Parts: sequence; C-alpha cells; structure tokens
Amino acid sequence: MNRKYLAFDIETAKILPEDFGELLAHRPLGICCAATWASQEDAPQLFYSQQPDGTPAAQMNQQDLSAFVDFLLDQAQNGYSILTLNGLGFDFDVLAEESTRWDDCRYLARTHVDILFHIFCEKGFGVGLNAAAKAMGLSKPENVDGSVAPQLWKDGDYQRVLDYVAQDCRLTLDIAETSEKNKAFQWITRKGTTGYVDIPSGWQSVEEAMTKPLPDTSWMDKPWPRSKFTAWLDSSL
Repeated sequence: MNRKYLAFDIETAKILPEDFGELLAHRPLGICCAATWASQEDAPQLFYSQQPDGTPAAQMNQQDLSAFVDFLLDQAQNGYSILTLNGLGFDFDVLAEESTRWDDCRYLARTHVDILFHIFCEKGFGVGLNAAAKAMGLSKPENVDGSVAPQLWKDGDYQRVLDYVAQDCRLTLDIAETSEKNKAFQWITRKGTTGYVDIPSGWQSVEEAMTKPLPDTSWMDKPWPRSKFTAWLDSSL
C-alpha cells in the first residue's frame, strides 16, 4: 500500500457528570493527552504536558498543543495522510480551541481523512470505532472509554489513559488500511448484522467527501445535517 497514514486522537481533560449529553456543549474541555500512530510503525507517539518534576500535567498547555499542531502539519508535508474517526466533528475542533491555532486546524481538518465523515456523506449516518473494529474481530477495552479517561488521568492512572488513546489510533489505522485494501468498509450494526460501504477509490479527504451528493435520509426521524460536523469551518475551502 503506497498511501501513508498518520492516525491521531485526543483525550479531553474535563470531568463531566454521567448524563453529560452533548460533549461539545461543555467546552472548553481541555486536552490531557494525544497520540499518533503512523503506517508501518510498531509504536505510537504520545503527547502530554509535564510538571516541573516530570510527571504529566493535568492538561496540555497551549504551547505544547501548538507544537502538536506543528507536528501534524510537518507530517502532512512529509507525505502522510492525517487520519481520524470523527476528527472533523470533534478532535480538530477541540484542538483548534485549545491550541488557538484555528486556521491551521481548519486546514488540517479539511485535508485529512475522517472515516466517520466519509461514511456519513455516503450513507447519512456515522459509524463508531468499536462497531468498525468488531467487524475485523477487534474491539476497544471494555473498562475504559473517553468518558472515564479524564477521571483516570486526574487520579494519576496516566499509563492506562495513554494506552487507551494509543489503541484508538492503532484501531483507526488498521480499519483504514484494511478497508482500503479490501475496497470496502465494514461494521457491525446494532442488530448484529454486517454493514458495508464500497470504497473503490479508497478513502476521501473531508473536502472531497463534502462534494458527494446528499444521501437519502427520508427514512430517518432526525437525520444529522452535514453542518453538525462542518459548522466550525470557514465557508471557503
């Protein structure tokens, strides 16, 4: 496979109640850590701020987050396709706010590959990471998810959170590369069946996916508009 991917993911820092509803409604969320995993690499790169004694800080500071944005820009310049699952609707939006690098994050968001957004533009609904992983015989850990990661980080269980965010990157990378190789994306539906979408030309960037015609969502009670993911972007491409 000639295309090189760099999967990335963040974990937020704010501790929320169990019934927090829409996560972005509670911003600013802060970022406790981030990870990337590149094609053909055996290990992730991990990012977090440190206190003077070298232990992880409660959340990443603006300087370190800005350096992380520079890292993503450099990797894109070096030929990597930045890869996420819902990075357009969440990760890049939060990263832009926390780093104050709005223009650069908007550029990265438009030009990167977001698996969820590609499928959303094709089908009118999104597919979660675990549903896609299960179609490959994989799964996320049952005892950790993004909702509990902030509390774990606050409690000092840093390695557990770092392992979790790294695994999400690895799963995203495996899903993207396997789907591209098979020219089809698969997931396990809520009914337990296997859904699929053909991707004969591979994954599309966000700005490419946005050119797709709107899918038929007349069968849905409350279909999501594309603006759910794109509202924070500038109107220009």
